[in-house]
Parts: sequence; structure tokens; C-alpha cells
Amino acid sequence: MILKNIYTRLKINSTNTYFRSYKTSSSVSKNILICKKQKLEKICLIDKDLVDPCKESPKVIIVGAGMAGLSAAARLFKAGVTDITVLEASDRPGGRIHSCWLKDAIAEIGAQWITGCNISNSIMTLACQEGLLEPSTAHRYEKFKGVYMTSSGQAIKQHIALRAFLCYEQILHKAGALYSLACGRDHGSMMTYISLSIERELQNFPPHERHEASCVMYGLTNRISNKWGADLDDMSVDLFGSRKDISGEVLGIPLGFVGVLAPLIKQIPHDRILYSKEVNNIHWCETCDAKLGGSRASVKCCDGSVYCGDYVIVTIPLGVLKAKHDKLFVPKLPAEKVEAIKNLGFGNINKIFLQYDNPFWVWGRGTMNFARTIEELRDECEWTNGIHGLEEVQGSQEILMIEVSGKHADAVEKLTDDNIAQDVTCLLRKFVGDPTIPYPSSILRSKWKENSNFLGAGSYFSVNSTVGHQLDLQSPIPSFPCTTGEEGEPPEIAPVLLFAGEATCPTYFSTVHGARLSGLQAAQDIISLTKIYAGPPPLLGEKPKIEDPC
Repeated sequence: MILKNIYTRLKINSTNTYFRSYKTSSSVSKNILICKKQKLEKICLIDKDLVDPCKESPKVIIVGAGMAGLSAAARLFKAGVTDITVLEASDRPGGRIHSCWLKDAIAEIGAQWITGCNISNSIMTLACQEGLLEPSTAHRYEKFKGVYMTSSGQAIKQHIALRAFLCYEQILHKAGALYSLACGRDHGSMMTYISLSIERELQNFPPHERHEASCVMYGLTNRISNKWGADLDDMSVDLFGSRKDISGEVLGIPLGFVGVLAPLIKQIPHDRILYSKEVNNIHWCETCDAKLGGSRASVKCCDGSVYCGDYVIVTIPLGVLKAKHDKLFVPKLPAEKVEAIKNLGFGNINKIFLQYDNPFWVWGRGTMNFARTIEELRDECEWTNGIHGLEEVQGSQEILMIEVSGKHADAVEKLTDDNIAQDVTCLLRKFVGDPTIPYPSSILRSKWKENSNFLGAGSYFSVNSTVGHQLDLQSPIPSFPCTTGEEGEPPEIAPVLLFAGEATCPTYFSTVHGARLSGLQAAQDIISLTKIYAGPPPLLGEKPKIEDPC
């Protein structure tokens, strides 16, 4: 069951709540409505990005109510750009943030962890605003946890498993350093680099420990694959270190990750977010087009409704762009944008939650890791070979979770729940060496690839990707600024399409934090343009309205 109480709370009219939370600044709100220069100057001391309330607001259409779209909308409203419409294809906000109830626990179908909890992580600050990260209750992620089992049903000694784990972490650290070294050499795929490194590291183990150490390290490759949603054979090792991790603890939210959306939705009037509005096409033009209702862009939804605006912020997932970009945009996107869409990787990660009426593990000690040989990993006939292990769901004594990625995640979406229960139980019985392990009583799972609103889970650098592709995906259309006049004058043509979403954020791609930063950047571009033009962008040949009537 979806967390209806949380989503309902997020979707209700939050205008009154918003003004109550800022009631100490009521005099400031009144001043905003007064068209007097001295009053506006007073406001500017509070937020330098506030646009002039005496000027017409540009019309902004935001496609997608995920973290990027909501961040952009909230930022624009806060700055005074209020003619905004958010179009969301599904019936809920959040995108790949999706928290569900499973009996007595929260099951995070999508994003689960705040990676790097410090003040520089904007997702942590959102969680803190809602009081979601109490030190005594926050879930903490542990890298090395649980027992490591082989397919022969043997538990690997803890000291061997720990040493192998630390060696594997060093291999990943060296792989990440290749990006900053920029030596110009092509090191190939992640799997090639990791396999060669493992074979070298094994020479440092005593001969009688090498087999078990090898199984631990090769088994851990599934963990890194699950982090990115990609087969390691498809990932570029040279660009592996291009994403930077924020320092700090990795924490989960006990009441559901969806709670981080609340501070954003409170700032957006409820009637500005429209649900079940799947977009059919986006017509855009650098100038004014009579076919677009005199606007620079129009967005047509599958239900026939049309929304016109000056700017469109596109937060559509990369997977959907890959499948539909040629039909989604009219006219078609520039060649460099299309090349970026085709060459950047977009992976798939699926989670499977298994509920047991009679748990077969001790509460708090249910985490299990599968140590595998390289031959087992290469066997693509069994999707279960992509499972790194099982972990307990925080707050529950009866639920275990597994993750699969890449081609294994694609395969599992085609299976029935009964198929999955059968396969997972056979796997457990094999690795534990106990033929009496019970079947789960119920299953909850994600299907991100099958969902037409996502067609996958997250972006990564493939062996065909470059950093330039990521920058091209991020770049507005036309480029910002497109054409500049004399020195000190605003650009003749403002961007029409601005792109946001985790895949467009260099350094923090494939993270919720990156999605938020991309949305804030798109909003900031529009705020800056609105201040430059003193309102909506001018039509081609029209002189910008830079006069001050106040």
C-alpha cells in the first residue's frame, strides 16, 4: 500500500501552511505588493534574487514533479516567479522517490539513502527542516555487515572476508583516481579493470585463502553494479571517479524518504501541480509562433490539454528521452543533444522485498552476502546471479530486501511473484545449505524499466560516454546566452528549453542531491533572465523592457 497519508499531506493545499511558517515576515509580504522603490530595496536586502513584483511574470512550464521539478518550482515561487505549471505524468509527486508500507515497515522502492550527511547536502537540509533525521532513530548504512556465504553453503571466516573487502575498497579507490589522473589511456570497462586488479591482489593472500577471498571480491562486484544500475562491462572505468561523494554519514529516513518532498510542496500552491498529465509532445520556438498561441513553447499532454509558456524546464528521465526524444520535441533536438542522450548510460535497479510469516533469522543479524566465483557471475542464465545479498529492512523483524541491476533487473521484471519466490528460495537454500528455508508469504517489488514514465532507474557513464555528453545534455536550448548585443545589453534570444534531472548534473549525477541541484540551477537561470528582461523574454526583434516604472 502506498504511503497514502504522506502523499495526501504532500498534495494538499499548503498555501496557508506556507504563510503560517513565515508569519514573522508578514510585513515583508505586504511590502512586496507595494510598488515603491524604497520598499523593493528593503526586500532586496532579504533575498537578492526576488524579481520585481510590479513586472509581468514569465510563464514557466515544468515537466515532471520529481526532486528536480519540485526544487525548480519552489525556488521560482520563492523568488516571485509565480506563473508556473508543473505537469506530472503519474498520480503522485517524487518521481524515483517512492516510499511504501509493507506491513509494519517502510519499503523504499526508489531512493533510500542520504549519502553524505553534512550541511553541503541539500537533501539533508530538507530532511532536517521536517525533523526527519533524529540522531536516535535515523538508519545508518554499514558497508561491511553480515556473513559471507559461498554457493557450497560454507560461511567464509570473518577475518578473510574483512581483508578481501578492504582490498576491494582499495581497488575501487584506485579506479576512481583514474579520472583525476587524466592520463589519456583507455582502461576499458569497470569489469575488466576490477578483474585484473582482483587477480593481482590475490597474490598477497596465503594460497589457502585465495579462493574464498576471490569469491568475496567478485561477489562485491554485484554491489557496485547495484549502486549504478549497470552491468560493469558497460561502465567506463576512466570516468568512474567523475562523480564525487559528499563526506559524512550515509543515513536513511525512518518515516520514509518521501518526507524530503514536504518542504518543497509547501511552497507550491496545490493547483499548480497537475497529476496524471503525461506529455505527448513539446513544441518550442526561439521566437513567437502563432501556432503556439503567441508563446515560445507549448506542451501538449496525452489527454489533449495544452499549456503555453515562455520557458519549459524538462526533467524527463534519461531513459524516456532515449526512447522518445525524436517524437517528443517539435522541432527535433539539436544533433549534439541527441548524441548526448544516445551515448550516456541509463541503468536499471530493482528492489524486491520479501515478507516472512515465520522469519528464519535472528532480528538484527539477517544480513547475508553472497560470495561468488567469476564463473558464477558470468552465467547469465540465472537472474539470481546478480544478487549481492539480502539485508534486513529497518524497523521490521519479518522483511528482507534484495537488489538486482542491469540485465538481471530487466529479466526479473518479466517474472511473476511466484517465479521470484521460487528462485530466491532455491538460492537461499543453496547458499545457506538448509533445504527447509521457507518461502516468503508476500512480495513487493519495483519495475522501473517497465514503467513508461521512467524506463530505468539512474544514469551512468558508459564506455561510449564523455563528460562533454553530460554537459550537452545539461545545456539549454538555445544556448545561454544565445546572442548578445552590445556590451552591457541583455541577450537577444533567451533559452526556451532548460534541462534538469540527475543525469544533467555533473559531479553529482545519479543522486537525489544532484537532481535537486539541477532543478535549482534551471530555476536560477530563469530568475536571472527575468531580472535582465524585467519580465518575460522579448520576442525576436523586440526591445527588452528594461525600464523601471516605479
